[in-house]
Order: sequence, then structure tokens, then C-alpha cells
Amino acid sequence: MNGSESSPIIGENIVENENLLKHVFHNCSDIMFRSITIHDRTKLLMIYVEGMINAEVIMSNILKPLMYSELSQGLGTIDSFIQLCEQELFSVLQIAKVSSLDAITEHILKGSMAILVDGEHLALIVNASQFETRNIEESSGEITLRGSRESFTEHLRTNTTLLRRILATPKLKMEALQIGSLTNTDISIAYLEGVVSVSVLNEVKDRLSQIQIDGILESGYIEEFIEDHHYSPFSQIGITERPDVVAAGLLEGKLAILTNGSPFAMLAPITFWGGLQAPDDYYERFVFVNFSRWIRYIFILFSVVFSSIYIALTNFHPEMVPPKLMITITALRERAPFPTVIEVFIMELMFEGLREAGIRLPQQIGPLVTVAGALVIGEAAVRAGIISAPIVIVVSAAGIASFVIPRYRAGYPLRILRFPLLVLSGAFGLFGLAIGIIAIVIHMVQLNSFGTPFLTPVAPLVPRGLKDVLIRRPRKLDAQTEPKK
Repeated sequence: MNGSESSPIIGENIVENENLLKHVFHNCSDIMFRSITIHDRTKLLMIYVEGMINAEVIMSNILKPLMYSELSQGLGTIDSFIQLCEQELFSVLQIAKVSSLDAITEHILKGSMAILVDGEHLALIVNASQFETRNIEESSGEITLRGSRESFTEHLRTNTTLLRRILATPKLKMEALQIGSLTNTDISIAYLEGVVSVSVLNEVKDRLSQIQIDGILESGYIEEFIEDHHYSPFSQIGITERPDVVAAGLLEGKLAILTNGSPFAMLAPITFWGGLQAPDDYYERFVFVNFSRWIRYIFILFSVVFSSIYIALTNFHPEMVPPKLMITITALRERAPFPTVIEVFIMELMFEGLREAGIRLPQQIGPLVTVAGALVIGEAAVRAGIISAPIVIVVSAAGIASFVIPRYRAGYPLRILRFPLLVLSGAFGLFGLAIGIIAIVIHMVQLNSFGTPFLTPVAPLVPRGLKDVLIRRPRKLDAQTEPKK
């Protein structure tokens, strides 16, 4: 529906054109057809979607000039009514001329008004769209203590405007395309000319052009089509709803894909370390950032392996546990009816179920259900003798530690990988845990995001890039060592 050569072309008879469009919009009660006659000699047909146009703009900038302005008696260089409207009557509006039936239909469905004139084979497309959109609000999924409070909305043009306000340079390019044979979803590829990798840009365009699907309802549809490794738990495309994060990514040579109808922008290429970094890391002083970043890394590692280490030590390597602590654990487990592995699995599944319930519940009570619910159920299970007390402590500590991951989506693979590590630890002890960790690292080394290794700059080792992985250097030092352009 992009006005291709195979699309039918409207004729000069306005009645035939009206019948043709009414056939296209058969049983579409929200499509309005309005016929008017200008000065008893020119017949016009206006077609639009009720609820998607600005009635005030139509009345003041279209109907009023048509009804009350005198038409030129000698047109001179203006040889058609369409041209008269374009150059004189509607000069303040964004307009276009099309002749393809598919193009007319597409513009109408996207909020424009089509004006057909009897005796002319062109339609005038007037952009007078207006429909309800969500206001620009603070991001609910990427909370920061310092920095911008703006987040993307579901309206593509609003999102590109937010991005343009940050990067006020003509080097910021936004290429448009449409995906979906039925939805014709508008997509915008944003990048900085001269900064983005041309090979990555061409690869993204090529993959997007190969998408064959009826409809795109959210950017997640596109992500699954263009990512490199579909079966990996690790996402190779970054997702964010913050314009400042997208702008920072573009400055680093990434490109962004904005989708109409989705408040989430996709960034590519990305690395594993990017998902563990918060926007605050670049807004606060480097001393505070380095301290919080190390705390974050320690807790992330703790959340993944703590439960598995507990199983391995208590079942296979009790000699590695201090004797008094081991005696206490053994005494508390005397009444437990299940092996340690089963106990941990039960509590881990319960915690994940409560976490999922907390997401679906209203925002006011969701977090309460997630944390307090797990502790209350765990306490009740201990009193009933179903679960031992150390298991509740271990699983709760590991679960709460996982909340330090700044990007919720980056925590998904780490939460999933806890379970195979539990199985390996329960079967082979620390040896099984080591095998599991090595397998995960090997898998991550093999991943790439549009040609960029997933563990860059650690594997392969890029010493210059390490300055923003374990620590963040003072910005002044980075500016001094940055090569002159």
C-alpha cells in the first residue's frame, strides 16, 4: 500500500471515485464521506476517519477558504482546482498530491483527509490528523535518581522529536520505512552520520526489508526477526524507553529503531555489560558510580550462584563450611521432608511466581506482594516443617539481590540460568556448578550483536574499552585522552 505501479489509479469522475472508495471502505462506519459544492460549480468529496482529524483545522483552514474565498476567474499558471488549493487556499497546511488508490487509502487510515475534485484525476492529501496520545511521563521501568524524567510514548513523531531535541544536529538521520502488509507500521531508523558503522546500518536495513508479516503491534515483533541468535536467553538488541539512553547510544556509534505504537526503542549493537549499567552511572560523580557499580556486580553474581553454592556445599562439600555453621544448618534441616535441591527449587519457583504476580498487579501493591509475599509464605512453610529456615534465607537473599540489575529485561537470562545451575550443583556439587558457569561463558563468547562480540571489550580483550566496564574514569580524563577529530 505504498502507491506502487500495480495499484489502481483514480479517474476524473468523482462519482466513480466515490463508489470505488466506498467499496474499499465497505462496512467501515468510522470512514466519513462528505460531498460539497463550491460556488455551485465545483464538486468536492472529502474522506476522513472520524476521530482522527482535527475538526477545528478542517473548519478554519479548509472549509472556510473553500466556502468564502473567491475562486480565480483567470487561473493563469494555475491550471487545476487541486493546484489552486495547494498553492493558495491551503498553503499553511502540509499537503500532497497522489493518484494511487492504495496511497489514498493509506493516508486516510493514518489520519489525513483526502479531497477529490470532479474532473481531476489527482487527490489532495491534507495532514490534519489529531488523536489521543499518552503524555510524556517518567519512565516506569528505568528509574534514575538523576537525569531526564522524559520517556518515549506510543506516538512515533513524538519520540523522534524527543530525540531531535537532545541531538540538535543535521548529522542525526531518521530513515523511514513501513513493515506489515496489514498494519503498515511506521518505523524510523535513527543514527548519527559519520559515527555509525556503515556495515551495521546496511545489515539492519537488509534484515528489516526481509520481514514478511501481516502486522507489527510492538517493537518485540521486529526484534525477533532481526536478532542474530534466536534461541539464546541473552538478548542481542537493547531495549529502552529513555530518549537520553538512545542519544548516548547514537553518540557511541549505535543505531536506534523506533516503532510507531511502541514506547520502547531498540538499540544495536549492544554488549552484555551495557545491560548492567544504569543511566545514573554517567550523571553522578565517578567515585559514587564506581562504588555502586562494584556493589551491583557483586550482587548480580551473588543472585545467580548463591543458591547453587549453598546446595553444593551442604550436600557435597560440608568440610568447606565452618563446623558450627554446618551443625546449625543440619539441626534446622532435621524436620525437612525434602532434599535440599527440591527445597531450593520450590522456593525459587515460588519467588519467581510472586515476582511475576507483582508485575501484573496494580502498581501500588505489586512490590509488596513480590517481597513480603515470599517472606510470609517462606515463614509459614518453615513453621509447617515443609521448608527449612536456611533455604528461605538463601533464596530470599538471592532473589532480592537480583533487583539491583538496573534494566529489568537484562535480568531475565540471569534468572533463567539459575535453574540449570541448581540442577548441576545438586547432581555434581561444585564441579557441576563450575561446568555450568564455563558452559554459560562459552555460549556468551560465541554470541554477537550485528558483528560485535557480546562480551566486548573483555572477550575479545580491548584494553581501551575496559575503562567503562569495571570502573568509570573521570570524564575530564576521558576528554583528554580522546583522539582529536
